[in-house]
Amino acid sequence: MVLKSYKSFSFYSLNSLLPFTIMDRYLASELIPPFLFGVGAFSSIVTTIDAVFDLVRKVVESGLPVEIAVQVFLLKLPAFIVFALPMSTLLATLMTYSRLSSESELIALRGCGVSVYRMVLTAVMLSFVVTGITFVLQEQIAPAANFQATVTLQRALKTEKPVIRQQQNILLDEYRDAKQPDGSNERVLSRLSYADKFDGKQFKGLTIVDRSQEGFSQIIEAKSASWNPAENTWDFYDGTIYVVAPDRSYRKILRFERQQLQLPRTLFDLAEQTKDYNEMNIAQALQQLEILRQTGDQQKSRKLEIRIQQKMALPFVCVVFGLVGSAMGTTPTRRGNSRGTSFGISVVVIFSYYLLIFVAGAFAQAGIISPFIGGWIPNFLGITAGLFLLMQAAKR
Repeated sequence: MVLKSYKSFSFYSLNSLLPFTIMDRYLASELIPPFLFGVGAFSSIVTTIDAVFDLVRKVVESGLPVEIAVQVFLLKLPAFIVFALPMSTLLATLMTYSRLSSESELIALRGCGVSVYRMVLTAVMLSFVVTGITFVLQEQIAPAANFQATVTLQRALKTEKPVIRQQQNILLDEYRDAKQPDGSNERVLSRLSYADKFDGKQFKGLTIVDRSQEGFSQIIEAKSASWNPAENTWDFYDGTIYVVAPDRSYRKILRFERQQLQLPRTLFDLAEQTKDYNEMNIAQALQQLEILRQTGDQQKSRKLEIRIQQKMALPFVCVVFGLVGSAMGTTPTRRGNSRGTSFGISVVVIFSYYLLIFVAGAFAQAGIISPFIGGWIPNFLGITAGLFLLMQAAKR
């Protein structure tokens, strides 16, 4: 009877180039329900671990209104769905193809001339669709929702900060390459800036040690300072400039009420950057990376560069999991609790995969591999494993 139900697929050998066949529609209809189940299940697990416990604690300990907690939870939900979509793709493909294999439906398809590669193509193409959805959620919805969740929570707990948030004890060190007598280059401190506070518009208690020019150093102390975008300069108020001679003695002392100086706006850019990494899309993260590079902090720059590569690679995990799950599922299995087994295997694969992401990121941070390799090597290895499993399944 199984074979009879698939006689309608016998036309495949003559119409293999059709974009979407009856078989594709059937497989898609079988894939969607477990996929939606996975989105709900994995989103619930991740949100419970990451958000619900923290919100419940704030409701109990800090008096956070329940309606605000629910609002914050809903705002954070898109970010959790982003991580749940690849997991759900793995669960759906593994569960669906395992069930079809255990019930001999895949054998019937192969008897009609359909190759394993063509069966799996349906899952891979649907995985690309999920990749697009993941990318839109990750770039357009989740960052803005995370930022709004932070602002809403701060308002409710009466720790609201302006759009450009207040910061205290801001320290920025900038470096430059200095040529040494032996002809080599050495990184030396170019400028050191410290501010007691930034209120969103002005720096309070600002001190700058400027050593950007050879043979000339100055120390600028000001009660307040702000960036003047109209003239592209810094406006310093109520302060003193100490010009230091090469022998470290004071050459000149200048007191002022208002003084304009041509200095880079890197400090202002750093203080103005108010969003956490999870509140930025890739374009915003690249802007932040450029600011960090100007400061000369290579460790922070490399860390952010790795995170950007991981952010770019994350949506394509859906394709990797779609290939791996369908390839594993096409392997002939005995009848049994395929759903429970598939869920268990999915958890193991997901844990192993994200462990690989962590290890690769650590190697990239240590400089053993490049940030690009650190971000993408889990996908490369996953695709390789999926293709290997698929070829093994096709030989059976």
